[in-house]
Amino acid sequence: MYQGLAESRQLLIDWLQSLESTTGVPLSRTILSGFSQGGAMTLDVGLNLPLAGLIVMSGYLHPDVETTTKSSFPPTLIMHGRNDEVVPLQAALKARETVESLGVATEYHEFDMGHEISPQMLEVLRNFVVNAIG
Repeated sequence: MYQGLAESRQLLIDWLQSLESTTGVPLSRTILSGFSQGGAMTLDVGLNLPLAGLIVMSGYLHPDVETTTKSSFPPTLIMHGRNDEVVPLQAALKARETVESLGVATEYHEFDMGHEISPQMLEVLRNFVVNAIG
């Protein structure tokens, strides 16, 4: 089911770590965001990098996600539709419970919608970004 995950994980980590040299923006001022499977990858790699924040929209947590023993994690925003027909709401609740148990500062929102990104979500996302990196 998760064939290629380890390789994808490493490619994403390597790319994110190369960003500062190409953009001049350090990871500490970078927010990683993803929708659906991208949200799963955001949690998968983002919890182990010194990012400014993580945004997960209609995402989930891979069953074998590995987190290093860290004293701090990026603040994390999780948003999900209550009527999501692709990634069940339960997946978002489980992701929230897991990251909170690690000590991640987590902001969680549910919306009356399906597997989509709504204008309401974008407003919450905007506020999260402004608070995370000013």
